[in-house]
Amino acid sequence: MAFTRRLQGLCGCVRHSVLRRCLATKSDFSHSLYGGRHTITLIPGDGIGPELAVSVKEVFRHANVPVEFEEISVSGLISSDTESMQEAVTSIKRNGVSIKGVLHTPMDRVDHRSLNMLMRLELDLFANVVLCRSFPGIKTRHDNIDIVIIRENTEGEYSGLEHESVPGVVESLKIITKEKSRRIAKYAFDYATRHKRSKVTAIHKANIMKLTDGLFLRQCKEVSELYPNIKFDSMIIDNCCMQMVSNPHQFDVMVMPNLYGNIVSNIGAGLVGGAGVVAGKNVGTHYVLFEPGARHAALSKASQNICNPTGLLLSGVSMLHHIGLHQHGVMIQDAIMKTVENPNNHTHDLGGTASTSTFVQSVVSNLNPDLLQQQQKQSV
Repeated sequence: MAFTRRLQGLCGCVRHSVLRRCLATKSDFSHSLYGGRHTITLIPGDGIGPELAVSVKEVFRHANVPVEFEEISVSGLISSDTESMQEAVTSIKRNGVSIKGVLHTPMDRVDHRSLNMLMRLELDLFANVVLCRSFPGIKTRHDNIDIVIIRENTEGEYSGLEHESVPGVVESLKIITKEKSRRIAKYAFDYATRHKRSKVTAIHKANIMKLTDGLFLRQCKEVSELYPNIKFDSMIIDNCCMQMVSNPHQFDVMVMPNLYGNIVSNIGAGLVGGAGVVAGKNVGTHYVLFEPGARHAALSKASQNICNPTGLLLSGVSMLHHIGLHQHGVMIQDAIMKTVENPNNHTHDLGGTASTSTFVQSVVSNLNPDLLQQQQKQSV
């Protein structure tokens, strides 16, 4: 009891205690470090995933990043890949950090659940974070976009609870809980606080789904009261989609249930150049999984040396910051930006003719060891 009273005195009040618990730092996550090198679980994925994984390994090798990849092949193209799936989950639990490509989910097999979803549920990766930012050198309808889309990752329509009650009538259950709605709302406001963002917008359809989305919206409103320095507003999902393409600059941090997040993050990707340039991550209490922000396996483009590795490379940069290799992250991001800025390096998705390997070679040639040394001196 005495210890409890002392702790309460240090925190000041319940509100500040909540804020302190919510403000998770990188040190709250554990990751494997052996002999000064970090061990990362690498899951190449399906479609263009293996090519993207090779791109990340190549850039990291030339940048002398002190990481070792524990590579595990998992595929959604295999009807039953549970053994590889469990091996991957065990590896992530051991290493704490993973980077992966997209695992294909077939539509024609009713008994096949999404391996992406199963992995998120097994590891409780409750927050999907997608960064939609304009790039110098990529011509789009809107400039200077900087939006963070935060999606609840474990429930909603993705609960996977469907059944045919009578022939010709199918029911799908949408699960929304107070606990998980509040958790993702706290994460969104935490993120805004840590990254000096000014506004959080909750996206919903509470005018029609009054119980489910109504519960989600109420939790967002309640949590917003703990953060008086962050502006809060809300928007119905259909209006949100229109506003995203007509006036995206009104958005800063956005938080929403699972299905809406999938839709809005793809709109966001389209605003800044497409699925190939957007980075993302899935965050849990103990583990973090980095992946492209737009989840497309692109099976038809596999093994053609035409995919754009920017998204997964930037996810790798985010991973480096997460494990404390900030200098390497800054150096690689600088090289990526210089590469994208040159139209001669644009891949097919950006209207160019550059191959994946050409793009990666350009990133490697733009790596600046002097920048790494400067960063290291500043950190001493």
